[in-house]
Amino acid sequence: MYVTCLDLEGVLVPEIWIAFAEETGIPELRLTTRDISDYDVLMKKRIGILKEHGLTLTDIQNTIAKIDPLPGAKEFLDKLRRLTQVIILSDTFTQFAAPLMEKLGLPTIFCNELIVADDGMITDYKLRQSNGKFHAVKALQSIGFKTIASGDSFNDLAMIKQSEAGFLFRAPEHIIKDNPDVGAFTEYDQLYEAVRKTVIAG
Repeated sequence: MYVTCLDLEGVLVPEIWIAFAEETGIPELRLTTRDISDYDVLMKKRIGILKEHGLTLTDIQNTIAKIDPLPGAKEFLDKLRRLTQVIILSDTFTQFAAPLMEKLGLPTIFCNELIVADDGMITDYKLRQSNGKFHAVKALQSIGFKTIASGDSFNDLAMIKQSEAGFLFRAPEHIIKDNPDVGAFTEYDQLYEAVRKTVIAG
């Protein structure tokens, strides 16, 4: 039996931090795991910028409330969930993800937690575990599942390469170029067909 593991941001919904950067006019917040491969470096940079500008969790959540899934994403996910079990493996946070999961039909998501002070300032973050996407795939395989994985960033490569089948989806050119052994797609129909062929092949 297969489980398909999908990244969230850039695959099913727009990048939250990019949307917030546009809302606030702070270009440094546009950086994502597409740009910085070390997640701890990226998050500490983000938290520092939020502190500098006095921006709270509520400010970010107000932006997230305006975000809709990417065009065709929910339809793709609904179709995919009829073919295989699906788990979203994301480095986002529960405080960000909840309204987006509602709009996607409440799929299962494994993600992380923000540490928030009483005044609403984000002070730190807590990973479910280091390299969580890779370990989630390994754990699924350890209990008898085969996995198919897809994402768009540096932090998706470990789960993609660990899985029985893995694909990049709307990844930037530098990641595609550096990973020529990984199939890369830009359309949901293409990704669905790649998953379907993997499942049929067993």
